[in-house]
Amino acid sequence: MPDRGGGPPTGPRIRVGRPSRRVRTLLMTLGVLAVLAMAFTMFAGFWTDWLWYRSVHYSSVFTTTLWTKIGLFFVFGLLMALAVGFNIWLAHRLRPPLSAMSMEQQNLDRYRMGIAPYKRWLLLGITALVGLIAGASASGQWRTWLMWVNGVPFGQKDPQFKLDVSFYAFDLPWYRFLLGFGFAAVIISVIAAALTHYLYGGLRVTSPGARATAAATGHLSVLIGVFVALKAVAYWLDRYGLAVKSSDFKATDSWTGLRYVDANAYLPAKTILFCIAVICALLFFATIWRRTWQLPVIGLGLMVLSAILIGGLYPALVQKFQVQPNEQAKEAPYVEKNLKATRDAYGIEGTQVTEYPGVSQTKDQTKLRDDVDAAASIRIMDPNVISPTFQQLQQMRNYYAFPNNLDVDRYAKDGKDQDTVIGLRELNLAGIPKKNWINNHFRYTHGYGVVAAKGTEVDSEGRPVFTESDLPSKGDLGTYEQRIYYGEKTSTYSIVGGPQKEIDYSDDNGEKTFSYKGDGGVDLSNPINRAAYAAAFSEPQILYSGAIGEGSRILYNRTPKERVEAVAPWLTIDGDAYPAVVDGRIQWIVDAYTTTNGYPYASRTTLGDTTADSLTAANDQRAVVAQQNQVNYIRNSVKATVDAYSGDVKLYQWDTEDPVLKTWMKAFPNTVQDKSEISDTLMAHLRYPQDLFKVQRELLTRYHVKDANTFLSGSEVWQVPDDPTNKSGDAVPPYYLSMKMPDQKQQAFSLTTTFTPNGRDNLSAFMAVDAEAGTEGYGKIRILKLPTSTTVNGPKQVQSQLNSEQDIAETIRLLRGGDSEVEYGNLLTVPLDGGLLYVEPVYVRGGDLKYPLLRKVLVSYGGNTAFENTLDEALAKVFGEAEGGSTQPPPDEGEDTTEPPPTSTNPTVREALSDAQKAFDAGQKALEQKDLAAYAEAQKDLEEALQRAEDAQAQADESGGKNGDDKNGDKGEDGKASPSPDPTGDSGSGQGSG
Repeated sequence: MPDRGGGPPTGPRIRVGRPSRRVRTLLMTLGVLAVLAMAFTMFAGFWTDWLWYRSVHYSSVFTTTLWTKIGLFFVFGLLMALAVGFNIWLAHRLRPPLSAMSMEQQNLDRYRMGIAPYKRWLLLGITALVGLIAGASASGQWRTWLMWVNGVPFGQKDPQFKLDVSFYAFDLPWYRFLLGFGFAAVIISVIAAALTHYLYGGLRVTSPGARATAAATGHLSVLIGVFVALKAVAYWLDRYGLAVKSSDFKATDSWTGLRYVDANAYLPAKTILFCIAVICALLFFATIWRRTWQLPVIGLGLMVLSAILIGGLYPALVQKFQVQPNEQAKEAPYVEKNLKATRDAYGIEGTQVTEYPGVSQTKDQTKLRDDVDAAASIRIMDPNVISPTFQQLQQMRNYYAFPNNLDVDRYAKDGKDQDTVIGLRELNLAGIPKKNWINNHFRYTHGYGVVAAKGTEVDSEGRPVFTESDLPSKGDLGTYEQRIYYGEKTSTYSIVGGPQKEIDYSDDNGEKTFSYKGDGGVDLSNPINRAAYAAAFSEPQILYSGAIGEGSRILYNRTPKERVEAVAPWLTIDGDAYPAVVDGRIQWIVDAYTTTNGYPYASRTTLGDTTADSLTAANDQRAVVAQQNQVNYIRNSVKATVDAYSGDVKLYQWDTEDPVLKTWMKAFPNTVQDKSEISDTLMAHLRYPQDLFKVQRELLTRYHVKDANTFLSGSEVWQVPDDPTNKSGDAVPPYYLSMKMPDQKQQAFSLTTTFTPNGRDNLSAFMAVDAEAGTEGYGKIRILKLPTSTTVNGPKQVQSQLNSEQDIAETIRLLRGGDSEVEYGNLLTVPLDGGLLYVEPVYVRGGDLKYPLLRKVLVSYGGNTAFENTLDEALAKVFGEAEGGSTQPPPDEGEDTTEPPPTSTNPTVREALSDAQKAFDAGQKALEQKDLAAYAEAQKDLEEALQRAEDAQAQADESGGKNGDDKNGDKGEDGKASPSPDPTGDSGSGQGSG
């Protein structure tokens, strides 16, 4: 009844009910839309991936990978769900009948009552959750599964267990995954079953009486027995794992494979532990009948104690008291296995090591000048320095750019191969005049043309001698498709081929437009495709823009490296793709590797670290990273091309014997073309890859020796020297160079490097590999090993000599006058007549010039050093023109002298040259005092004095006082005397600097 008391009147009641129908409808609609949006976003990612793979004609890679992941997800997700769900159900079924309620059971009863109505749904939820997690984890093992199911034998057996290498590379990783999955399933099942038994009274913690029912004891003991049985399997697999186990050796070296302690202590210990684990597992299974934990617990304790004593203490004792007192004798047999396996795994088993004197064998070095041209085509254009020069002279428009590091290739000219520095004029969005969505993605879409220059020549101003230049490009390369839609600097998407015209290039007649006619990219005419890409790229304008219409295609994933990685995700990609003109098309050539970390006894290496040098440190695009963190087997098994216009990707089988590649070709049939499909024109531009060479040279610092005792002593360990041309502290990069090794009859395009002793700077060895594909010697590694009794200058010492010689240092300071900068080019090393010739171009960037020009060339041979304006002048001085590379040659021998020759009797000439010397000295003093104004004035006086001397000498020659051959009257390339004589005294004649 209502309260009729005399209290204060109550106000209106506020009714809290459900939201109105309109609100509920709105909320439901928003929820459905949110779910649909999420579903469409997921669909868009899937659909755009499928469209992209179909556009590059590698849809089989997408479907094979997708179905493998789906299969693994469902199989292992279902197995995990069944295992956990079955054990929860079994624990519930084995629950004891209700008995007198203890406080513990009273507390649990509330939870039992709470979940009773939802038991089935809770079971399904738990099993679904663990199944999803397990399935997602298993789907990431698609590479492991495909390698196991498609594995091809290596035809080589490991020296310990006599099993084919494929067992370690393909089988063992899959077995380990299965073992890990089994452990996870058992552990989760034990936890789930134990909680269920506890919840329903099968296990008790505080209640009096037995702590576990017989049913719970039997159930959990069987699960623990399965766990111990899996541990027994793990011990057995660990025996084989010793062959691919990495460990520290002698505290400094990484070691892979069995050592003495492994073969004589760990191996028998693993076998004994396997037997103990099997017995222990059987004891746990026996509790089904014995209903007691006593024996299994004793067995488990015995196994743990054995693992400590047999698996840990015993090997330590063997190492301490048997190995260390006589390490070399004990380890030598195992080191020999490691040496052989490592050399096989990295393709360095055929390395030819030859003793090399390191000093010239010809007493009369003047005879060697002609031999230099036959020994090497010395490249004085450094592709890693002159990119700004290409940029300044051939960029043409701000929306074009060249890569920071150009490439070296070979092109035939008049039937003769010529080392060529090459780069592409790629699109640079940062330089477009006005940025907006249409300009960024529709109008500025591609680069244009190849720019190439001779590697061995410069013009009179120190600039490259271009063999292909201008816009459109023209020159020696003939006619080819010049548009570059795919390149190293092309990182954003473009939409081409539709109503919106593209800017092709600009010339004196204005902008030229173009509409893409290729079949690259994905068609956007379909509204579903447009919606999918609008969602995938988070760019709604793609859906409704009028600039997209019939024929529009979207181009993305445009760098050569990411395109090859996408179509062949099982390959490791070289860090440096390079362009070549092949059959009228610009093709990006990409080297790709097959790797594994399961080659028995072969030492492991980290590709990212091994391939790093002074160039990769400043260029992330050149980095190479393997699928595994570390590898111990690598082959350059695939050569790939990416068409710069269409984006077409082709994979060619290069190593026809590689079992890893054969395995992947079985897994992904019809994706890799046969080696015979490589055309002759493409073959002419294939080369030995830098990253593989860097991996091999790093291994050869230790593995050039074949004797175990020498390897163990460490007396023959080398190192790759730091790059002496900069202060990065990183390794010197290898250099491509056409050169001839002592046992070769003619030059071969090669990749070269040097070695120094560990911790020292003098030279230990010189290494070269034949880099020209299609030749008989391709891939042959040669090492010239210098005697330890002779000290030969290494790269750092040659560079130090350049920087420390007073006259050369004076020249460097002069070149750095004002705001100029000196940049050192590649320090090339060439074997010559038993000695080693060093050549280094020196560039100057300064004044109004914002790009480097070649100004000097350093040449060093046999202790003689020259620093001249041209390579010919430097070689002439080193090989007899000047003794020992002296910077002050006798006046009657040097062509460029500050003082006039004694035969000159013209007083006007003598007076003018005296004034020139005074002006030069004044300029040097001004430089020391950093007085740029005084230096400029002295340079002006110097030029006037030299001009007076030249005019007076010319007048004397006309009057018959002297013939026109006077060397001191020579002019530079521009017909005028040089205004800046070399302070060494070699430029006082007015010789041009070109």
